[in-house]
Amino acid sequence: MKKYFFILVILLTVFACKKVKFSPEGPTDVRVRNLSDLTFYEVIVNTSGGIDTLGDIGPGNESEYYRFDKAYPKAEISATINSEKFYTGPVNYTYMQYLGQDKITYEVDISSMSNKTLTIFNVIHEEPINP
Repeated sequence: MKKYFFILVILLTVFACKKVKFSPEGPTDVRVRNLSDLTFYEVIVNTSGGIDTLGDIGPGNESEYYRFDKAYPKAEISATINSEKFYTGPVNYTYMQYLGQDKITYEVDISSMSNKTLTIFNVIHEEPINP
């Protein structure tokens, strides 16, 4: 009797387990918010799911949403500021979890004027999208 009870418990445990449902990689709607007091000209974003030019972003403003095949918490972002090219630097996407089907905002600021470096200080998940 104990043997059948043990087998029943094992069977119930196996059938009660659910597979984790992962959200699709994308698409992801991305925009950039300029946290600095200078205008970003010719902003280019590379999310590993595409490259797109977002245009110019004034101080404290944000771009429109642009759709990418997928996006990650880090991205390669470049902009022209005072006629010089600023850049976040290359990103290694290995082992990085994609953001999924969301509208997101990268909050970007100038971290070093002398090194011409931009930094993503925050990624805000606005709302889910319906592709």
